[in-house]
Amino acid sequence: MRNKRKIGLSILLVCGLLLGFQGTPGTARAAGTVTVDTESINVRSGPGLTHSVTGSLKRGNTVKVLGSEGDWLYVDTGSSKGYIAAYLTKTSAAPASGSDTVISQVDRLNVRAQPTTSSAVLLKLNRGDQATSRGTSGGWTEVTVNGTSGWVSSQYITASSAEPESQKVKSENETFTVAVSALNVREKPDLNAGKAAVVREGETYPITETSGNWVRLSIGGKEGWVYSFHGIRSSGGVSEVSSDSGSEAEKESATVTILYDGTNLRSSASTSSRVVDLAAAGQTYSGVPEGDWYRISLNDGEEAYVASWVVSVGGEAAEQQKDKEKKADRKAGTLNGLTLVIDPGHGGNDGGTTGIRGTDEKDLTLPTAELLASKLRAAGAEVILTRETDEYVGLRKRVSMSNQAGADAFISLHYDATTDHSVRGFTTYYQKSIEESLAESVNKSLGKSVNLKDRGVQKGNYLVLRENMQPAILIELGFLSNLSEERRVNNPEYREQATDGIYKGIIKYFDSQLGE
Repeated sequence: MRNKRKIGLSILLVCGLLLGFQGTPGTARAAGTVTVDTESINVRSGPGLTHSVTGSLKRGNTVKVLGSEGDWLYVDTGSSKGYIAAYLTKTSAAPASGSDTVISQVDRLNVRAQPTTSSAVLLKLNRGDQATSRGTSGGWTEVTVNGTSGWVSSQYITASSAEPESQKVKSENETFTVAVSALNVREKPDLNAGKAAVVREGETYPITETSGNWVRLSIGGKEGWVYSFHGIRSSGGVSEVSSDSGSEAEKESATVTILYDGTNLRSSASTSSRVVDLAAAGQTYSGVPEGDWYRISLNDGEEAYVASWVVSVGGEAAEQQKDKEKKADRKAGTLNGLTLVIDPGHGGNDGGTTGIRGTDEKDLTLPTAELLASKLRAAGAEVILTRETDEYVGLRKRVSMSNQAGADAFISLHYDATTDHSVRGFTTYYQKSIEESLAESVNKSLGKSVNLKDRGVQKGNYLVLRENMQPAILIELGFLSNLSEERRVNNPEYREQATDGIYKGIIKYFDSQLGE
């Protein structure tokens, strides 16, 4: 009996030592608290998607950070301890009053999960973008951008204290010329403020007021704020210019290349206007931007209008090729150097299909796309969402975003419906034979992640596949017309599982390309 007790005590002692030396994860991220910043997040037994799920947290749940390993946080949930993905959380503590505002001095500045170049990229800042500084460490600055906390290299930012309302200065006889392709005009001098208008490259407007690095513009009877880094300020009066018309001197002409055979050239900047001619893919014209259209000169001296989403401008194609040539060699298991376009189906006045219980498809595709995008970015990909809010975006414009970005893959996300309420399952569609292997890889991994009927890989004659010049697939993630399936896909846990499957399928597909 005594021997048994000794053996039992020895086992307990060894277990205790093993648990004690299992290791408190690294402390690259200072201990504190974080808040879940997505609908649902899995708590895992180890730092990675391959580890088992031990629990889950909901949006708004706050947990204590005990340490970190790479892009994963080791946390205490109150009832247990485990790992959660850092890129799905935000720092709970609010910035201290008087915190410095910092400004990116370069385009595409990486905001990383940890203060190291090997850490995952959470998002990117463009020149003039603003963030709140939370402190510095070894050449890195911790910043908060729209609720997301991360680290940027200190050498690429400059500090600029927020200027109070009382320090705004009236401006006279000064103008602002837009130096970027498209610039959002804000209702207030704040990146989080509502959008009042959009101005285009080459347009010039009177400045009515300045506030720090912001200038207030008079635009066709409206007024709004833009960041001064995105344009050129100059003295001297100028007549006010409408954002829709503009004088010829204030807009630079560009070479416009048609992307599709049979593109409509219209009599005015509207899809309802008369078609004056048809253009073939590859034809080029001299054009001037007018809103979302280009006014182009035809060979007979007449003018016509072509939509901006069916053309490429200037040397974009050559620049894209140069960018691809500059991409660093990608390692297996990462998506470094790849550009992926994620397309949340429907939006705005296009709700998509509606389920038996009243679920609108558009309300599922966007959160699914956002969750997938966060995982792909963590793996090193540059991710472009065709819509980021509940807004209508035309199908051809979605395709144009893919073509103009030179996307390595275009993934369109949908939820299905049919009149037969017994039909269920998920399906992955492709249109061209070169896309079949991508569709099969994603569909296979998706089948391992979700407990839904696998309807397989099929050919689909969808516009976003048919007109896309880049590799493209469309995934139907379940039937809203099936009552039990509608209930299942509405669960945040399903979206977590589905995006895990799609993420792994994309990784496996691009890993398979490394040997080619």
